[in-house]
Amino acid sequence: MASKPNERYGLVDSTPKYLNFFRESLILPSGKGLPNEGNRRSRMQLEPLNRHNYTGANGVLAIGRGEPGGKAHALADMHEMLIQRFDQVRFPRAKVVVPHMVVLTTDVFERFVERNRLRRLLEEDTSLEQVARAFLTASMPTEILGDLHTYIARQRTPIAVRSSGLLEDALENPFAGVYATKMIPNHQGSTDARFNALVNAVKLVFASTWFPEARAYRQAAGRGDDEEKMAVILQEVVGRRRHNRFYPLFSGVGRSINFYPTGRSKPEQGVVNLALGLGKQIVDGGIAWTYCPAQPKAPPPVAGPRDLLDLSQRTFWAVNMGEQPIYNPIGEDEYLIQAGLKVAEADGILRHVASTYDGRSDRMVLGTGVDGPRAVTFAPLLQLPDYPVNDIIRALLHQAEETFSSPVEIEFAGDIYKNADKPLRVGFLQARPMRVSSEEVNITADELESNRRLASSRSVLGNGIVEGIQDIVYVDPESFNLKHSRSIAMQIDAMNRTLRKEGRPYLLIGFGRWGSTDPWLGIPVQWSQIAEAKVILELTRPDLFVDPSQGSHFFHNVTGFQVLYFHVRHDRDPAPDWEWLGLQEQVKQTEHVRHVRIREPLRILADGRTGTGVILHG
Repeated sequence: MASKPNERYGLVDSTPKYLNFFRESLILPSGKGLPNEGNRRSRMQLEPLNRHNYTGANGVLAIGRGEPGGKAHALADMHEMLIQRFDQVRFPRAKVVVPHMVVLTTDVFERFVERNRLRRLLEEDTSLEQVARAFLTASMPTEILGDLHTYIARQRTPIAVRSSGLLEDALENPFAGVYATKMIPNHQGSTDARFNALVNAVKLVFASTWFPEARAYRQAAGRGDDEEKMAVILQEVVGRRRHNRFYPLFSGVGRSINFYPTGRSKPEQGVVNLALGLGKQIVDGGIAWTYCPAQPKAPPPVAGPRDLLDLSQRTFWAVNMGEQPIYNPIGEDEYLIQAGLKVAEADGILRHVASTYDGRSDRMVLGTGVDGPRAVTFAPLLQLPDYPVNDIIRALLHQAEETFSSPVEIEFAGDIYKNADKPLRVGFLQARPMRVSSEEVNITADELESNRRLASSRSVLGNGIVEGIQDIVYVDPESFNLKHSRSIAMQIDAMNRTLRKEGRPYLLIGFGRWGSTDPWLGIPVQWSQIAEAKVILELTRPDLFVDPSQGSHFFHNVTGFQVLYFHVRHDRDPAPDWEWLGLQEQVKQTEHVRHVRIREPLRILADGRTGTGVILHG
């Protein structure tokens, strides 16, 4: 039966099972009684892949007899949801699916590790390169090679080789983006060449389980190395081949909660990040189009169309289907390439996702029908009735919330196919629950105006009160320059390791977007490099004014670990009290980073209802 509209998503006539989290006071109960991936599901039985069974009744096949891992569990749930509850009738011109996937279950990983005596690596201080070399030169279990060969012989489109650890996508600690994903073009004429590329990609995902970044993350989460066992998902990449590139028209991340609402949007209406090409643009913290799914036509919060040009996506990611690159089996982006908007326009797809700046009228014109600079605004997809992209995203968010009984983050990708009865195809790529605090925090006007205020913001991610922090690590505002951002990341990493050994949580302050892989947007730290930070400040400047990236894996880890995240805008929020910081006891100073220790602990408050936060010193 068709659903009736409601105020929140326009899809059903009842509130989500986990409650409308802003209806009474706060977000939702903090963990107790909520599901998590470790205990929510019973053991899943998957059909085995063989030469007679390549599709499977439920769309998910297995190589091995162990566990499929957290990510595969979630995708199998979403596949079942799409079959049983998703209202496909509402979208007659669209097909919404979980792309075909095969899972190498955890017992394959265990056999691989034991037979090659790799567990010794956990007893040594090994680098990423040493772990990767040991795994890549090891032998795969011979009993699964026939199944892998059967798979690669039948699959002729690019493949995403994705992690699915037992701990991955759990509610308590989501492990988002911690393990490797590798996309392979799978276009070589020789089946053996395609097979070898697949095996190397699987080994890289296996190896990433024990990379230093992953081990540090588990340590921060209070998990032992032996608790994690890795399954691997082999999944077709959504998109089409365009000349020597394979990529989707759009990739996206949708979240039930918008931690940084603008204009008339409300936190409970959610947020969506869209990017042209592969989703790497979003999850790595690059520039993407951000909007409220309840208000897809609302203008972005910029001063004018010229600012929009400066703040829109300029490049996109694709799988390289042309000449093979230099061999780099430990590189996740070995088979990926970046291209500019002119390439997308030559491929004939920019018209679906772009607007054009008309200098004569100083406005944006929908599409690419006129000459002028292009901006990736997704207006043709979001504002025209041709393709119901936004309605599908809203429906997927709602159904994922119902499935998980909690707020969620979803990942998806889609493309348009000419001369098809259902020209729009959307692939559901991931769903994970979001963890948020229920503590009620009230911040007074006196606290916001206090002379003890170190910093405050009206754009705070998270909720709660943090006390006891006496260490502050901050980027020197006098010497900061984006050209030094990689060096700054390494200096912070060294301080973080020292503070982790000493068991001292700290406040981290810096400029630009934390965790971005683009060093010209901010400081490109990995999560393990700042894992002891319990509160993070992200500052803008007139020459560095980027929006926070809510769709990135980095931000999901922020919410998963319940780190308070202050986005301090130079044009709206007061600057941190640099003078007070400069007077504090110095523990260590490098070229660009300073570590100080204070006598009286900080008092840090964040109100998740209003997005307001303040940091008070003694």
